[in-house]
Amino acid sequence: MNTKEIGEIRRRVRRDRSNMTAIYGCYVNDNKEIISRFQQSTGIMPENEADKYFGLLRRSLSGTIGKNLIDITFKTSQVADSPEHKLLMTLRASRLKDEEALEEFYQKIVQSVNLDSAYLILIGCDAYDVPFKSKDDSHQADASEETYTYLLCTICPVKQTKANLHYIPESKEFHDGGMMNVVAAPELGFLFPAFDNRATNIYNALYYTHSPKENHEGFVESVFNAPIPRPAAEQKKSFEALLSTTLDDQCDMDVVQTVHEQLCQRIELHKESKIPEPLMIGKAEVAEVLTSCGVSEDRVAKFSIQYDEAFGYEAALHPKNIIDNKRFEVRTPDVSIKVAPDRTDLIETRVIGGVKYILISAEEDVEVNGVSIHIHSRQEEPASV
Repeated sequence: MNTKEIGEIRRRVRRDRSNMTAIYGCYVNDNKEIISRFQQSTGIMPENEADKYFGLLRRSLSGTIGKNLIDITFKTSQVADSPEHKLLMTLRASRLKDEEALEEFYQKIVQSVNLDSAYLILIGCDAYDVPFKSKDDSHQADASEETYTYLLCTICPVKQTKANLHYIPESKEFHDGGMMNVVAAPELGFLFPAFDNRATNIYNALYYTHSPKENHEGFVESVFNAPIPRPAAEQKKSFEALLSTTLDDQCDMDVVQTVHEQLCQRIELHKESKIPEPLMIGKAEVAEVLTSCGVSEDRVAKFSIQYDEAFGYEAALHPKNIIDNKRFEVRTPDVSIKVAPDRTDLIETRVIGGVKYILISAEEDVEVNGVSIHIHSRQEEPASV
């Protein structure tokens, strides 16, 4: 799914826009026991309560594609006949009214999700009459050609607050309010089936994870039985290690700067082009950049081979998963230097008198611990005779 398709569904997840007549859920305690199951009718919910329920579901469609929102692809054999796909289709076809299927779904989650707290499972089903979209992007609501029926699920940690004094209007006094169990923002969730090319795609699902460091592989295995890319944070570490180990002594400041700059430029150009499909890069694009930096053919070949081993054969990656396009950092065991991505030209490395230095151009204002300082030129002391 691309950004426009995700946005179209996300805008719909509101009580006054969707056909989600009920929200189903259960509360799982710290011991992985279901202690409450419920079905809330959206039509009779207080407005502020409904907004909170729909807001939690909507959060499972937020974040960055490839980092927080990840495509899950089912094999053809799974769609034809597999328990995991059949369960999702049963839930969808019954609009979550099949109690046996819903209970089986809850148990799959309970057995596979490991959070540091109790959590709340919420799931809803909506039927969307997809309006016809003309070439100029205008919608014609009365010219729908497809009904997209989908499940939207979110799993939210439930955390216990500390007991605090709170104000009682009736007595105009403050009293101990006791501890409360509060629902936090979603940790993971999914949309099924996918909404690709503004149409139903039962071969895909859109998976959400709040943290780029954690993809909850156990949940994905249990619910989808499908592979999922490593967490974005792990991809970044693997890419950095790959450059370092395969390029060896040719991995210098100029090479790393150029790779970073080139990927940042591609990200910016993609953003300016407003293409809804996410930007992807493969080993060929990185190898081309390395070659332009003067990296030898044998090192580039080594990079390409180990790239496949690290990420999968001919795997495409989201560039934001492997670089930080918001900053450029140089680090030693004792010093850390952060530079704006578009000003990496201010830093260079040099060997002076056999000692390795990191040099920073400082023509503009310089502050140390918030204090503006002056940099004085010093004449070299004459050598002693």
